[in-house]
Amino acid sequence: QVQLVESGGGLVQAGGSLRLSCAASRRTFSTYVMGWFRQAPGKEREFVASIAWAGTSTSYADSVKGRFTVSRDNAKNTVYLQMNSLKPEDTAVYYCGAGSRTSDSPRQYNYWGQGTQVTVSS
Repeated sequence: QVQLVESGGGLVQAGGSLRLSCAASRRTFSTYVMGWFRQAPGKEREFVASIAWAGTSTSYADSVKGRFTVSRDNAKNTVYLQMNSLKPEDTAVYYCGAGSRTSDSPRQYNYWGQGTQVTVSS
């Protein structure tokens, strides 16, 4: 069992930046692939970014490429999502997930945090 806790969400103006964090409870955090997903009201949960266990392989949704950066610190059991040049369409609840394989499908992630709200005003 892995417990995940996201933080760092908030209200920001378009063009601004936020850094999300996801802290994991287990020391085996370093063995998991970590993913960031988001869900806007009335929409399905969608892939944002993922990072392999060693942090050497990352993947991004086309909508965030060049603006968002995913990273991890295995010594701190934490994964980050740096979000720059935010747009109103980035508004959503952001979730981190832990899984055993890199994927852009939420079904491949076994553990989820409670989510953190990101709101971008125009």
